[in-house]
Parts: sequence; structure tokens; C-alpha cells
Amino acid sequence: MRGEIDPQRGMFSYVDLEQRVPQDHPIRKIRRVVDKALKALDADFSALYSEFGRSSIAPEMLLRAQFLQIFYSIRSERQLVERLDYDLLFRWFVGLGIDDPVWNHSTFSKNRDRVLTADIAQRLFDEIKKQAYAKRLMSRDHFSVDGTLIEASASMKSFVPKDQPKNEDDPKGPKNRNKDVDFKGQKRKNDTHHSTTDPDARLYRKSVGSSSKLCYMGHIVIENRNGLIVDATLTTAGTSKEWDAGLELLAKQSKRSGRTVAADKGYDTKRFVQGCREHGITPHVAAKKSRGYVDGRTTSTAGYEISQIKRKRVEEPFGWMKTVGSLRKSAYRGLEKNLTLMLINSSAFNLIRMAAY
Repeated sequence: MRGEIDPQRGMFSYVDLEQRVPQDHPIRKIRRVVDKALKALDADFSALYSEFGRSSIAPEMLLRAQFLQIFYSIRSERQLVERLDYDLLFRWFVGLGIDDPVWNHSTFSKNRDRVLTADIAQRLFDEIKKQAYAKRLMSRDHFSVDGTLIEASASMKSFVPKDQPKNEDDPKGPKNRNKDVDFKGQKRKNDTHHSTTDPDARLYRKSVGSSSKLCYMGHIVIENRNGLIVDATLTTAGTSKEWDAGLELLAKQSKRSGRTVAADKGYDTKRFVQGCREHGITPHVAAKKSRGYVDGRTTSTAGYEISQIKRKRVEEPFGWMKTVGSLRKSAYRGLEKNLTLMLINSSAFNLIRMAAY
């Protein structure tokens, strides 16, 4: 018999949100890890708020919502809030009841200087990493390091000489429109120019033949067992930034003997190779054909061959964060805010990986 549509909508719902989410859904594993990490940050959150005044939106909700934005590739916080209003799975993950009102999208901007900071993002990343270590998902001995460019939220028109006065709008052109700029044939360098939109962005290109862009440089160290991110940071773009940031991240790791780090040919420099050895780490860097600093004593070992195979996994987090995540192009301006974005994306990648085990 053909079914019919009942035009009379039900007034009440007697199904709990907990029952709406399937028991075998991967988001449940992720929620347990996130809840445990956020509980460890309870004292940090309490220190950020006054004991008096009107109650704010719980910081745990804002951070859970940020993870959802990355997991489901939601373009903006305005769209995230809209999705929170009607998606029951989103409400369950964040901690909202089915009848609870959703906050305004501007709440994220207002809390970016207090809750959504690099310090909190780093603490959250570390707490998630602790759980991965407890489950024996991460190696403490063998690593791979790499960097990538993250396009800044600034146009090439904003890259002007530092001593150039601020130009007014073209009186002959349309109002509320950027002035046309012809910079063909001009030499533009970071020493003499800067972006008026994002002063922390730098003009840089990763390889010969590619175009220069205003960007930042993200850096990660992964462990070679399951490809989880051990540490991450973000710096201004520059040739030596990859080596310096890589050494800084490696210096934070445990001081165990027998540690190795794999990297591509760009890291086969005196600065990086000697820096690794000073930290007691064997540099399994892809050797250059000439003028390299990794000799045959390293490249002839079986461990070196394994590291060269494993080091390709360092591209997977960057690929995920630039396609599924939100690092293809930064939505924020300034080094501090973009560092927060880098750390939250790194935490999200680890959560996805941990849910698979």
C-alpha cells in the first residue's frame, strides 16, 4: 500500500540526541579523545574568565565547533553556525541540546584573543598527543620533517614600498574599489616592500619556475610509525625558515639515543645536518648529488633506506589540511592567528588518524 505524507507535524520529539548518532560512527571515537583533552585544560579555561558577570559560551563548545569546521570542510564560521542550527550530529558533538539556541557567528571573532589563541591550541594539541602516546600510536625515535607554503589573506596589490604614503581612492575611478596597480617590471622585495593588509606575510616562492605569493610557512614533524604529527609551528616565509623551524621542533622531542629524522634534499645543508647531530639525531636527509653534507656512512645503512620510504608520509598531513582542512588559504591575518589555525588543523589531522585505530 502506498504511504502518505502526514501534513500535521509532530509537536514533541521523544528521541534523545545521543540516540540520533549511530553507535559505530567514527565521530564518537573523536569525541571521547576531544573530551578528555578539554577536561585536562579546565584550569586553563577557568583562569581566562572572571568569577563575576554574565556567563559566556563555554570555551569547550567553541573549540569543538572549530574541529567540526575542519572535519566537514565548512568554508566560514557563518556557515558553521548555520549548520549547527539544523544538524543534530553537530549539536551532539558540540554539546548543544536540541532546543538550545545557537550563538552568533561573531562569537568566534570576539573570543579569538582570549580562548582561540595559539597557547590554548598548543595545549590542546599536546593533550591529544599524550593520548596517542598512551595508545602506542606514536614513535619516539624516528621522525620526518617538512614545510609548506600557506597563502596569506592579502593580495599582491597590497605589497607596496615601505616608505610609500597611503594612497587615496582614484577620483576618476568607481568608489569602494581597490586602485588599479601596474607593478610590471618593478623589483619588489621583502626588504623594501610590505603588505599593508597583512604585514606579517612575506613574498616567497618554493621552487624555481613557480610564481611568488604573499604567504606564511607551515612546518611539521611526524613520527614514522603511523604518520601522526608530533609537533607543528608556523613562521614567516624564508629560505632558512624550514631548517631553523625543523631544528626547533626536533629539539623539543625526547633525548633518547638512536633517533633519526628524514627530510627531502632541501634539508641537505650544513646548517640543518650539523644542527641535527648537535641534538643527537641522525639526519636521514635525501642526499644531493653534489655539495651535500650527508655522506656514505649514513646513506649506506638499512635505516636510511627505510627513512627515505617513510619520509613521503610527511606530505599526507599537508595534503589533508589543504583539501579537507582550512590551510589552502588563510582566512586570518597575522602570525599569531595563523599559528592557531595551523595547530588546530594539526590536532584535527591526528584525531582523524587516531579514530582509525
